[in-house]
Amino acid sequence: MQNQASEQTAESNGFILLSGRSNPQLAQSIADILGKELCEPITSFADGEIRVKGIPNLRRRSVFIIQPTSSPVNDNIMELLLMIDAAKRASANEIIAVMPYFGYSRQDRKEMPRVPISASVVAKMIETAGADRILTLDIHSEQAEGFVSVPWDNLYGSYTLLPAINELGLENLVVASPDKGGMVRATAYASRLGAKGLATVYKERDINLNNVSSTLGMIGDVKERDVLIVDDLVDTAGTIVNAAQYMKKAGAKRIFVAATHGLFNGAAMEKINNSAIEKVIVTDSLHLKDEVVSSPKVHIVSVAPLIAAAISRIRTGASLSKDLIL
Repeated sequence: MQNQASEQTAESNGFILLSGRSNPQLAQSIADILGKELCEPITSFADGEIRVKGIPNLRRRSVFIIQPTSSPVNDNIMELLLMIDAAKRASANEIIAVMPYFGYSRQDRKEMPRVPISASVVAKMIETAGADRILTLDIHSEQAEGFVSVPWDNLYGSYTLLPAINELGLENLVVASPDKGGMVRATAYASRLGAKGLATVYKERDINLNNVSSTLGMIGDVKERDVLIVDDLVDTAGTIVNAAQYMKKAGAKRIFVAATHGLFNGAAMEKINNSAIEKVIVTDSLHLKDEVVSSPKVHIVSVAPLIAAAISRIRTGASLSKDLIL
């Protein structure tokens, strides 16, 4: 009888949504869908130190902290860690780090001697701070889930991107990967879109340089076909623009891009605007710059419904893979 009363009390406490300053617009959209108030407890001291204050009662409640760790990456990671620690010290029942974009995720292996596995370091920091569960969206490499011992759920951007892709009216479609490492993703999209073929571009990357690669060749036939290049993220856009240029020379009819995370760093938008790419579809997983939002070549779709549904299912214990994994 006592256990039943305790369970009812815990359930009546509901859950709390916290957000840092990384992408408050997305966090608010998620809160609106869930019908919950959003707490934004982050301020800063004059010297730049981050301060967390004004959090409501968290005792015995589940706490979802929505914080993509995009640029400025290190500041946003620190905000996340401090919110986790605050929730832990406030006797939260369960702390879930909701990271629509996971910074450092591309540094997931030792590609040369005497380098860190940075994704592992960051993941362990989140676990050590007190997170009981991690929720991400299109993590760059799913092996990162093995860096920690707490449960790690990874959603897929295809759930949100596929409806927008279907609206393009693509014909005689070929789905392409900008590099050989993305062929599993490209194959999954091709299956769901009923594509007529697959293609991949081979590129050479200098591991001593950041964001530098060159296209060497292609496997697949794109002549007189619509091409959809799929990737997990667009950073400086060099990879997708080089791939699009190569495919256009090979006779591609129209070229589109679909990617979950739109970083658009450096001269990315200039490259895209001057390229053969007709449209880039991205999500709002991270805060998008004004030049991206206003660009006629960029179409933005929201992952708020997907993340809100995942939060609801984590709360109720329902399956995440059923209907939410596309």
